[in-house]
Amino acid sequence: MDSRYIVKTALTGVLAFSMILPVQALAHDEIGDVNIEKGERANYENVVAPVMEGSKNLKFLKEVAAPEMEIVREDGKQNSFADVYAHKGYAYVGTHVQNNGNGGVRVFDLKDPANPEEIAVFANDDIPGTWQEKVIVKSISTPEFKGDLAVVSVQQLDKNNPDSKGGFLLYDVTNPETPKKLGFWEVSKKTRGTHELYLTTQGNRAVVVAANPYADYFSHGEEKDFQIVDVTDPTNPETLWQFDPRTLPEVSDDFNGYHWESPDGKTRPLFNHSTMVDETGKYAYVSMWDLGTVMFDISNPEKPEYLGRTDFASDQQGSAHSATLAKGGTILIETREVYNPVREGYEEAYGYTRIFDIKDKSNPKLLSEFKTELTYDIPEENNVTFAKTVHDPKVRGNTLYLSHYAGGVVAVDITNPSDPTEIARYTPEESDVWGVFVDRNYILASDIGSGLKVLQSNGNKQKDQSVPQS
Repeated sequence: MDSRYIVKTALTGVLAFSMILPVQALAHDEIGDVNIEKGERANYENVVAPVMEGSKNLKFLKEVAAPEMEIVREDGKQNSFADVYAHKGYAYVGTHVQNNGNGGVRVFDLKDPANPEEIAVFANDDIPGTWQEKVIVKSISTPEFKGDLAVVSVQQLDKNNPDSKGGFLLYDVTNPETPKKLGFWEVSKKTRGTHELYLTTQGNRAVVVAANPYADYFSHGEEKDFQIVDVTDPTNPETLWQFDPRTLPEVSDDFNGYHWESPDGKTRPLFNHSTMVDETGKYAYVSMWDLGTVMFDISNPEKPEYLGRTDFASDQQGSAHSATLAKGGTILIETREVYNPVREGYEEAYGYTRIFDIKDKSNPKLLSEFKTELTYDIPEENNVTFAKTVHDPKVRGNTLYLSHYAGGVVAVDITNPSDPTEIARYTPEESDVWGVFVDRNYILASDIGSGLKVLQSNGNKQKDQSVPQS
């Protein structure tokens, strides 16, 4: 491997290990190479995973709440859970596909973080045959709307279902107890829908950046995987721009709407999995799988400017899954969801985290790669999903939090981004942690099987209390 690739492997010594039976997710492989959905769940036996003894206290974290997610559906069936977000002391938990989806977004009042109170469910009966994984909530002020706006991803369970459609919903959650539907943006029926998204403001304007995996492929180029949508008037969202990877010289005609003949001579998958925007609303970071994290200046959202992208060593599976920022936006953290560690022509490794200096976005510089040893054994014949790969990153100050499925939440000191060091880990029983989010004085996690977890600092030993980048 190129000498630029600095590997930091860190082990935490604070855990005791015992047998548990986590519930894994069966992947849906839509095209034949990459899985982006976690699917229905099934129990597997003989699985060993790390768990905390007793109170699950870490060096500076403790679990203060794991509320039982009460069934709210009329049919009495429970959904599985997806990502988590927080805004103004309320947690928003997306839902997954178990029991045919349509679980919507669950809202919790965190006034007392040790006793979260579920106060509302929304986006659960708008479009049949869909699931609502991702929710972003921001305070916006535009000529058409002033208040707290929620955008919710909508994905089809079956794109051949004539009653379903994909895209994203917009809700007024100024009063989180009574969410009000405002509008819907629809992407091509030929694709599953919008997978991950992000909401940002630019003065008195609001825009959503949307990841619509395989839209280019399934619509034969009519719609693209990355689109920017004006939601200044949430009742009337308007598409402003979409990205064609063929505009990049290293891609050009070597792209057929999904597979890309990359410069290293390998045929690699290329699609948009996730999007995010920095706190200024100026820069977008788009996780384009084996094209890396692609960076745009979107200060003019009708005419974004391509700035640069991360790349990979020839023996690395790309799998740029999601990203976040640190150090005032000068550091990019990129997580790679590699669920299959054995692939001919590539290193044998599950997904791990990469950290870049992006002060010059036209030339990202790799500072380090963070690998953590999740010391549990899943029989290879059963290890067909995501148990051992990293998933999503969030940052507060100098601490990076990684959701890690069966590994729970891993906390990493990135004071020196060239030398990341694992400092703590939280692993609930039957861990299958999808999302992590930092808000106020608590850390939130969402477990696919059991839902919301609330963690807090133990005796204010957490050394950084700056505003998180989400």
